[in-house]
Amino acid sequence: MPPADNARFLIEASKARSKQARERAEAAVKAAARRSERPTVVGIASAAGVSRSWLYTQTDLVTAINQLQQRAPAPHRSPRHAASDASLKRRLEIALDRNRRLRDQVADLTRKLETAHGELRRLRTFSGVSSSG
Repeated sequence: MPPADNARFLIEASKARSKQARERAEAAVKAAARRSERPTVVGIASAAGVSRSWLYTQTDLVTAINQLQQRAPAPHRSPRHAASDASLKRRLEIALDRNRRLRDQVADLTRKLETAHGELRRLRTFSGVSSSG
């Protein structure tokens, strides 16, 4: 008896998954249209539970997302939330100080490691001389 041809069921399941993905993506685009934030393909794909690559194959949805991006202003920092020059300078000073301390620590550890390697070499040489003599 030949094996059953289940291809029809696989095709139907694939179509159903595709239809559900499409519906979720459309709903995510509509939800983004109701919000004031700037939508992205990544955000829509995530909200819909679909891959970005699949979403990019849906040219009408990508066009709708692009139109929403044109409508919504780009996010920007308000002046009161931007870091001040003094704050940035202080953070830079802290980072430079930390880098200096880490360089000193690395140099110290390098010296200790060199000393330990020298001691190991001395001990191996000493062991080799005494065992052969």
